[in-house]
Amino acid sequence: MEEKELITKYLNTIYQNIRTAIQSIEDIEKKVEDDNFISELSKQQDGYLVLAKECEGFAKAEKIEGIKDNNWMEKARLWTSINTSTITDNSNRKIAELMLIGTFMGIISCIKDKSDHKGISKELDEILDRLYKFERNNIDRLLPYLE
Repeated sequence: MEEKELITKYLNTIYQNIRTAIQSIEDIEKKVEDDNFISELSKQQDGYLVLAKECEGFAKAEKIEGIKDNNWMEKARLWTSINTSTITDNSNRKIAELMLIGTFMGIISCIKDKSDHKGISKELDEILDRLYKFERNNIDRLLPYLE
C-alpha cells in the first residue's frame, strides 16, 4: 500500500474512534437528568471535538480528502444499543456504566491502532496518544457516577 493510503487509513481509524465517542455522548446526553453529569459529559464531548479538529487539521495539511466519519450503519447500531440499554434504566449509574464500556473500547482501539500502524506517522501517533490519555482520564471522571 502507498504511504499516503497508509496514513489515510491510520487517520480514519483515529477519527472514527473519536467520532464514535462524540456520537455516544450526543445520543446518551438526552437521557441524563443530573446537571452535574450533563456538565461532565459536555466537557468530555468538548475534549473529543478538539481531537476531531486536530484530525481534520492534519487531513487538510496533508491534503487528505478521504477522512471519514462512521457509516450510517455503525451510527444506527450505536444509537440502537444506547436506546435499548437505557429503555428501563436511565440512572446515572447505568449511563456511567455504558460510557465506561465505550471508553474502555476506545482505549483498546487506541492500543491496537498504534500497534497496527507502527512507524506510519509520528504526528498521528501523538494525536492517538492524546486520545488515549484523555480517555484514561475520562474513566476517573466517570467512576463516581457508578455509586
